[in-house]
Amino acid sequence: MSQELFDKANEKLSEIEKYAVNNAEELEKFRIAFLGSKNTIKPLFGQIRHVDADRKKEYGQLVNKLKQTAEAKFTQLQGQLAQSAAADIEVPDLTRPVNADRIGSRHPLSIIEGKIIDIFSRIGFSLSEGPQIEDDWHNFTALNFPPNHPARDMQDTFFLDKELALRTHTSSVQIRHMENNEPPIRVISPGRVFRNETISARAHCQFHQVEGLYVDEGVSFADLKQTLYYFAREMFEKDTEIQFRPSYFPFTEISAEMDISCLVCKKEGCPVCKHTGWVEILGCGMVDPNVLENCNIDSEKYTGFAFGMGIERITMLKYRINDLRLYFENDVRFLEQFSHIIP
Repeated sequence: MSQELFDKANEKLSEIEKYAVNNAEELEKFRIAFLGSKNTIKPLFGQIRHVDADRKKEYGQLVNKLKQTAEAKFTQLQGQLAQSAAADIEVPDLTRPVNADRIGSRHPLSIIEGKIIDIFSRIGFSLSEGPQIEDDWHNFTALNFPPNHPARDMQDTFFLDKELALRTHTSSVQIRHMENNEPPIRVISPGRVFRNETISARAHCQFHQVEGLYVDEGVSFADLKQTLYYFAREMFEKDTEIQFRPSYFPFTEISAEMDISCLVCKKEGCPVCKHTGWVEILGCGMVDPNVLENCNIDSEKYTGFAFGMGIERITMLKYRINDLRLYFENDVRFLEQFSHIIP
């Protein structure tokens, strides 16, 4: 009986030493067979009671060697599989030129914002920027919004607390600039703004504006019109027609909205212009004297005009984009269409 147990242990030892695997599945089978909780070596330990007393020590050393050999073999097989997997990985040729076919592009909103800034900078407007979180004074009160104005309602504005809100327009930047600078003032204020609106193809809760302000002695509505005529013809086509319509804004008096002839249908009528032939692009007007006084500017001496436009609207018209949501989805298929445009 003792010799039979020795023979079984030696056979098992030889089997382990010759074992080979080709993949992780076969390695796992080896582990289960020789190192698992129900491995084939464990019963040999239990047979030591059947070994003759004078050979028990020899037998114990043999089955211990059997276990150690199984553990060492498992580690060896693991290493062999890892080396084989590494050898199968194709190492790239690091000396080859970089493939630059898929390069990034500027976002269409950034392209149009940069173009707007460039157009106005040519006629003396400088850049002025401010915070996106504003207090009531700069966002509403200083701009002549009455206490009961709808813009102050929760359904229109994202309030952070009683005094702070996400700015609803970049007019707040104009207030900050007038508080800290004396006329003559000629600035544009681009930036992101927020309105509590339902997201759709035509509206979003966040968008971008560029607002302009010119304050000096003798500024008139004629100056405003000529400035915006220049902008429209530089941004759009040279034969673009322009019209002004009376409107109302709390911070300007007189107020107007400016339309351009539809670029899509050439005034023939289409869904873009709602079959009117005209598309609104901005609001404007003469700065209300109360706003000037709120910023410690003498309204008897100085006058000014202001205007504001949505960059998304301008971009939609320029590039015939029909869904506002595309601007914020980071869809590469959409963005790649603008890679050929040089800002």
